[in-house]
Amino acid sequence: MLRGRTTELAALTRLLESAEAGAGGAVVLRGEAGIGKTALLDRALHDAAGRGMRVLRLTGVEAEAALGFAGLVQLLWPLQDRLDALPPPQADALRAVLGAAAPRTPDRFLTGLAVLTLLAELAEEAPVLVAADDAHWLDPASAEALLFAARRLAAERVAVVFAARDGFAAAGVPEIPLHRLGPRDAERVLAGRGLAPAALARIRDEAQGNPLALVEFAAAHDRGVVVGDCVPPLPVTERVLAGFRERVDALPAGTRTLLLVAAADGRRDFARVLAASRALGAGPDDLGPAERAGLVEVSAERVAFRHPLVATAAYQRAALPERFAAHRALADAADDPDCAALHLAAAAVDPDPQVGARLAAAAERALDRAAYSSAAHLFASAARIAARPERGRLLAAAADAALLAGDVGQAADLADRADPDAEDPARRAALARIRSVVEFERGAAGAAARLLVDHTPAIAGTDPGTAAAMLRTAAGYAWFSDDPRALAVAAERLADMGRADPGVRGMAAAIEGDHERGLPLMAAHIEEVLAAQGGAPGADERRMSALYCAVIIGDDDAALALAEAEIAACRAAGLVGRLPKVLQAHAQALFRAGRHREAEASVAEAAAIARDTGLRRRGAELDVVLAFIAAVEGDTERCAALADGATESNRAAADAALVLCDVGHGRHAEALERLAAARQRGGHHTAVLMAATADQVEAAARLAEPERAAADLDRFEVWARSGGQPWAQAVAARCRALLGGGEDHFARALALHDKGGRPFERARSLLAYGEWLRRARRPGDARSPLRAALADFDRLRAAPWAERARAELRAVGAPASAVDTAAHPVDRLTPQELQVVRLAAEGHSSAEIGARLFLSRRTVEHHLYKAYPKLGVRSRRELARLDLAR
Repeated sequence: MLRGRTTELAALTRLLESAEAGAGGAVVLRGEAGIGKTALLDRALHDAAGRGMRVLRLTGVEAEAALGFAGLVQLLWPLQDRLDALPPPQADALRAVLGAAAPRTPDRFLTGLAVLTLLAELAEEAPVLVAADDAHWLDPASAEALLFAARRLAAERVAVVFAARDGFAAAGVPEIPLHRLGPRDAERVLAGRGLAPAALARIRDEAQGNPLALVEFAAAHDRGVVVGDCVPPLPVTERVLAGFRERVDALPAGTRTLLLVAAADGRRDFARVLAASRALGAGPDDLGPAERAGLVEVSAERVAFRHPLVATAAYQRAALPERFAAHRALADAADDPDCAALHLAAAAVDPDPQVGARLAAAAERALDRAAYSSAAHLFASAARIAARPERGRLLAAAADAALLAGDVGQAADLADRADPDAEDPARRAALARIRSVVEFERGAAGAAARLLVDHTPAIAGTDPGTAAAMLRTAAGYAWFSDDPRALAVAAERLADMGRADPGVRGMAAAIEGDHERGLPLMAAHIEEVLAAQGGAPGADERRMSALYCAVIIGDDDAALALAEAEIAACRAAGLVGRLPKVLQAHAQALFRAGRHREAEASVAEAAAIARDTGLRRRGAELDVVLAFIAAVEGDTERCAALADGATESNRAAADAALVLCDVGHGRHAEALERLAAARQRGGHHTAVLMAATADQVEAAARLAEPERAAADLDRFEVWARSGGQPWAQAVAARCRALLGGGEDHFARALALHDKGGRPFERARSLLAYGEWLRRARRPGDARSPLRAALADFDRLRAAPWAERARAELRAVGAPASAVDTAAHPVDRLTPQELQVVRLAAEGHSSAEIGARLFLSRRTVEHHLYKAYPKLGVRSRRELARLDLAR
């Protein structure tokens, strides 16, 4: 019986019951060494087996933490025959993990998606429990894949339990903290051992509620050892470890050798441990004393330590030469080249080119399997024993791998260490690319741009392709950091290299305020890419640059088309990590198109992936998209909260959302002050805030201070004309009318709005025209545009704007109750339900939808089951007849 764990056991039981019922989930059992994590995990495994669940177990091993996918191999090895049922890219990713297929350097999250699909398929036959013990020692690639899958469990009959100490990062997964036992439960653990009351009390107090310490201190007492004499007092786990060391020290020399080898071997493979031990003079008979002492259990496959602290004690008590000898013997006995390389490195002190080369080869294999954290560790380990010229190359490779793993801090540290050894221009340029990403993720886009611009001349002649890519990236960073000089240099150097880029040239002109030259250049770039892309497979950098240009000039249709093409390409290739930035642009385009619920769905998916990739900055940028939706809908508190975390590069956009919210609620003076402060920062903010000129004009008109917007409206008219977007020209016409231009400008605005684009701006023009007609004492003419405005505002859930339209309708004698304001059925769906039903309505199967949205087939069908009654339909055929754009 597990004492004092009633609450924890009940939580695990609920998890298993939910999984049986088709509501999968995951949990982390977290606590210190000896607190009872494994005991609880064993109880869950026993309970699951009794329920007929399929049980899959893996254990993190400290010695294997640098071996990419070492943990996942444990999970997948007995399931190899099930991989054929997965979509081909996912099956290939898992075969690469197992070494059963040629590596293909997949996206690092494709493996996690494949694990999710595999578990979901297994659960179709019987509920599944995955138990990951000592998860804090899992290699990062395995932990990442398992967590990616665990966070996405919904309607699958799958439960995942991680048992881990502090240091295992599992954001988004619920936790069960394991606290130390209280005095009564501690005494119950010790009951029946024949301890005298004084000894029992002393052991109870010294163990401080740690279950392993209670058992070990009691066993020590049985051997005549008195606990509690440690001065100064050590943490309880350190005292348990010291006790294990003493017990190992008491064993014969051959037994100590064999335990050292077993502790040094990550997999504790019996045959390999025995082979290495024989090389050191120990044999199978030497295991007997350790077994009788209760320190290990031996089977035909494994040497299992009773507790990880026993292995730690067996290793730490050995002298350094003994450890080196054990690692060398294990390297000779290993049948895995990566494992052998790690053991040789553990025994190396002085530079050793041969061992370094073996580690570097292991790192390359890790890269091929997208085990980027492991690759970074292996490259860095190789650098430790390499001579100076080679050390710089290996550290640079380690930094690049760390960046691919999403560890910006480690990448920066490794790049700094590599810098003194970077003697050739290509190496320095490679380090500059790494540092530029680090700086950008830290919010210093200007420094990132300058790093790239400064390092391209040296490689322009030898590696023009890389130099051009660096300059295009620098242009993007320069745009976001208000650095006209860096943008101009990037454009000039691309032209000098014979690789002139109209998009970059356009940005360089626009950042200087020359919209008449800059916007047509960007428009030409967009048109060229749209004409040429034709469904190009895989991720496409030109498509991404065109997408950014479309966002800048307000070409919403092109932005939507380019974003959807890039999303489709990323999904098809399994490039999960690339999706957040594309989904962000997609969400912006959807919002501008008035499809708020779909925009929220894209943001939700991007945010989940950004969380998995550790891109906190991306999360802040996604919040700004939601801030605009909140602004339109009039939710001041939510808008302010979402805008509050804006980064340097999207602070202007956050300000624009707040200005829009101010105008919607009639806070006109505040809107003008906020916009003036944002524009004061200058640079590209002027372009980002250009569309906010409509809010500035309306606020100035309401305050009867047209002079506060006149000059900015002149610039906006040039911008709108240069970009050629009908919606922008319509807004410019409306603004001119608001500043006294007359009815002809309203008529021009509405005619331009009829060409499509930005329905919220169309509704604002209708409202402004209706208000103008009412003030001109033409109530009959005012009713039609006001009714149309109200219908649009209600559809967009733009509450403050809808209320203004209702008030105007009442003023012209047309009660607002006459307007149909019924909620759209789509508004009843969650963001993910909306994504699923739209794809289902297009005719995609559940399996196809799951592959596109990184969900299991069962979860897709679960979402459909929940969505049908909300939409008033009963089948996919009926879905196809609904208007799901919202």
